[in-house]
Amino acid sequence: MTQDPSMTDLTAILFMLSAGFSLFTFLYSRRRSRSLGDLRGPASSSFWLGNEADIRYQNEVGDCEFMWMREYGSAWRRTGCLGTDRLMLADPKALKHILHSAGYHYSRTIDKAQFLRMATGNGIVVAEGQAHRRQRKVMNPAFSTHQIQSFLPLFHGTASKLVQKWKGVIAADPSGQPLVNVVGWFSRASLDIIGEAGFDFQFGSLDNLQNPLVIRSEKQIIDSTLYPSWYDLIFKETWKYIPGPLLEYVCHIPTREYRGFRSWLDNVRVFSRGLIKQSTDKGDGNDIMSVLLRANGSSNPKNKMTDDEMVDQIATFLSAGQGTTAKSLTWYFYAIAKHPEAQARIREEIALVRARAAGEEFTIAELDSMTYTLATLKESMRLDPIVWNFTRMANRDDILPLAFPITTKSGQQITSIPIKKGTPIDISPAVYNRLPDVWGEDANEWNPERFLDPLRGFKEASSNIGVFGSLMSFSTGTRGCIGWQFAVLEMQIIILALVENFEFSLPPQSEKTKIYRRPSRFMLPVPEGQEETWMGLHIKSLN
Repeated sequence: MTQDPSMTDLTAILFMLSAGFSLFTFLYSRRRSRSLGDLRGPASSSFWLGNEADIRYQNEVGDCEFMWMREYGSAWRRTGCLGTDRLMLADPKALKHILHSAGYHYSRTIDKAQFLRMATGNGIVVAEGQAHRRQRKVMNPAFSTHQIQSFLPLFHGTASKLVQKWKGVIAADPSGQPLVNVVGWFSRASLDIIGEAGFDFQFGSLDNLQNPLVIRSEKQIIDSTLYPSWYDLIFKETWKYIPGPLLEYVCHIPTREYRGFRSWLDNVRVFSRGLIKQSTDKGDGNDIMSVLLRANGSSNPKNKMTDDEMVDQIATFLSAGQGTTAKSLTWYFYAIAKHPEAQARIREEIALVRARAAGEEFTIAELDSMTYTLATLKESMRLDPIVWNFTRMANRDDILPLAFPITTKSGQQITSIPIKKGTPIDISPAVYNRLPDVWGEDANEWNPERFLDPLRGFKEASSNIGVFGSLMSFSTGTRGCIGWQFAVLEMQIIILALVENFEFSLPPQSEKTKIYRRPSRFMLPVPEGQEETWMGLHIKSLN
């Protein structure tokens, strides 16, 4: 699935290579001043790419990281492109320090920040320091508990519509148990929800099965982030030496990936300005953008977001709010399709709550009372985190405390790691979510019971770092996902509606139907030999 560069990309290739070569001597000399030199870690597997190739070109998420974790523990050194030293981290106490205690002292690495800027503009995902504080303060009212609860009817309505659409698909299939690619359906349902809840806009994706925004979004993720070209990885390593104003022009490089990002963001910004005008004219809307505009209008001028920042929040909502929820639902139904006993228990729980429910639509209290269903959602997100890794960079010298001691190359056991300013840190939710020291010896196995038994759940008190089930799936701390409650509530309601009405099972396993956890920007379900997302499940109506 690697992408061979075309002749039309020759100019970009030459530019990238020249930049890489011109800085190589300087970068190579930095290898000798290692702050992580005594940490154990894998040998560099490539002169140019280091261990970056191991991670980026692995068959499935975790193929190399889980192996390294078993050998080195919860923290280790690895080599990045052009010989740079990187710390790879899954230790809960260190993660809590970086993301909670010292959150604003660890920024995104320059290459990751620029990548996100190309995808979502200058919204809250990209903002750092005071700019992030300012944006988050303005956005908090739009994601309050009261505001999110007001979307319950929308969540229920969209879930019911998805149920009716699937019943139609089943009725049209002679077997009564069609093989359905659930990825696209969840992407469309999530887009419809974020459209109405976010901007009071109806995308109509569940009615338009060829919605271009859904198709383009899925294709953009794969084209731009799955198995990237080697020269692009090297080029991105040089970005930290390119002045900020000049770096913003990399989106104009004439390769397919960069053209795709530029076209996507340009179109979304035009669309966003229209939505903002609509919300401003309406004035009293209950959608997230209307609430956000009112909050921004009443803020102290020093705390306001600029017009461009407001526009780019919509690109952020579309990318983060729609894509991650749809992929989480996809992996959830894959998990329960493999575990019919879990499906049966969820239905029993639904039936018990339904019998005493106040109405047809479940309330927040009724949703929260379905503890086993919530446990299965947490367990699915633990085993299959959509955002499986991300990066931070130390903005000052620091000492990272460790919950679990590690052994250095010199044989010393250490409980903290001193790091220098500028050290890049790879944070791995995928590895943290499977640490045996946190989750037990069965950390690689499906077991929702771990979230129901407080004595079994977490072996280390400092592991309680995430906003949902102590997981890293929504990140945590100062930069934790602002919309995590929205996402969880949306997923709960869709799960209950679908499990109550359908039975899910896997098709016979073959190369065409076996699903791989591909290491794209998000963890994508892609079968062998295909270049698009696919999750085929047999669906049977229960009534």
